[in-house]
Amino acid sequence: VDRVGDDYPVLVAPGQPDLRVNITYEDILRYSPKKMDVINLESKSFETIDIDDFIKEYGEECPWIYNLISVVDNGRIRDANMMDDLSKAETVITFNGLFTKTRFVKRADEIVNILESSLQHPVDIEFASDGKEFYLLQCRPQSFAAEHTADQIPKDIPEDKIVFTAKKYVSNGKVPEITHIVYVDPLKYASIPDREGMLNVGRAIGKLNKILPKKKFILMGPGRWGSRGDITLGVNVTYSDIKNTAMLIEIARKKGKYVPDLSFGTHFFQDLVESSIRYLPLYPDEEGIIFNEYFLTSTKNLLGDLLPEYKKLIPVIRVIDIPAVKNGQILKVLVNANIDQAMAVFANHGGELDEKSLHENTTEQSPDAWKWRLKMARQLAKKLDPDKYGVHALYIFGSTINGSAGAGSDIDLIVHVDADKWKKDELSNWFEGWSLALSELNYQKTGYKSDGMLDVHYVTDEDIKKKNSYALKIDAVSDGATLLEFEDKSK
Repeated sequence: VDRVGDDYPVLVAPGQPDLRVNITYEDILRYSPKKMDVINLESKSFETIDIDDFIKEYGEECPWIYNLISVVDNGRIRDANMMDDLSKAETVITFNGLFTKTRFVKRADEIVNILESSLQHPVDIEFASDGKEFYLLQCRPQSFAAEHTADQIPKDIPEDKIVFTAKKYVSNGKVPEITHIVYVDPLKYASIPDREGMLNVGRAIGKLNKILPKKKFILMGPGRWGSRGDITLGVNVTYSDIKNTAMLIEIARKKGKYVPDLSFGTHFFQDLVESSIRYLPLYPDEEGIIFNEYFLTSTKNLLGDLLPEYKKLIPVIRVIDIPAVKNGQILKVLVNANIDQAMAVFANHGGELDEKSLHENTTEQSPDAWKWRLKMARQLAKKLDPDKYGVHALYIFGSTINGSAGAGSDIDLIVHVDADKWKKDELSNWFEGWSLALSELNYQKTGYKSDGMLDVHYVTDEDIKKKNSYALKIDAVSDGATLLEFEDKSK
């Protein structure tokens, strides 16, 4: 079930109709739809009206109205019934009766399955219903792209190379190479004594979202990301606080015999889909699951360096720079919905993930690839005339600095230019000449062909002041850029 008007969505999974996005009293009231789109038959125009006004005036004339609404009664929410005076009652749209007292969801599920089977492809449908008849308005294939294909899950991987595995509710989707993990420790989060402390966790996540490499980090935390009313259920964040992550992971740690419910990303459902942020639920305490808690809780934590103002949260929030602690390796998250499995493993930067590379820690990279690139970059810096081209400083970052460069790796440069004196075209041509020459040298060394080897990014004083784009890497604590020295022309 999609959204009513432009308000918040009311979602139900046909396979799990009892699963709810909002389960607390406060969240149900806050996120229930408040507006609806109607056709005014007198003016022959579309209008958006308040649902509450509509129910009070016309509610009892609506088919199935008691299956669509609930009543707020003395601080609790209950199912509506025919004894309620809708002109006076405080009501809220929940569709609870529709989901629990009718065959509507099952019927919709059956229709979708029949269409999928007939068309040989998952489908998206739009429909209308008067409570008796089901009218199919539109049926179209769901979009499919390469990034939604399943990964191959390797077998017999050494356990010390695995961060976690999952075997429930896995969905397909390619996850980029991950350089950082942000891990909110479920036990430490639960032990925070007050609401303000828990709210601070959400605020810190929002700040980390701005400074960590975009789409290169994953968020791992307890319960339901995005909780509002009862924030003991999960970290209180909005979509803007998590929008740069590559993957959102909710962890359900067993408490005695009880396993807490997860939201399955539903607080941000449409945003996650549109921005290709992958979602994964983890059940660390289930049999057969690998969860490397020691790595997540004992590895060097960068939170205090990145956000000194939140250093009190160091026991709760852990920020792990994977290449820094794993000798240049990255984290590869593999998902396969066809077999309902996922796995996060350490792998070599830029290398194909296969059992040989995982066991032997080898890829196409040569031992001196990064050294040769650093040497060439230093030579380039010495030949650059900063006064001639309006350059303040030159920095190198990426695989050359973290020692993970392979035969096909670029040399990543940041050029700090004077906005008033910068000779853009001349400088770009100068770098282009170096890029082609280095590419030819690399081909002679490795046999790897490319159209150039330099990946150059320009920043100004204003960019550095506002910390725009690649300017963030200058003086960054994690995954930062290294200054290259110019030759002293006075000597």
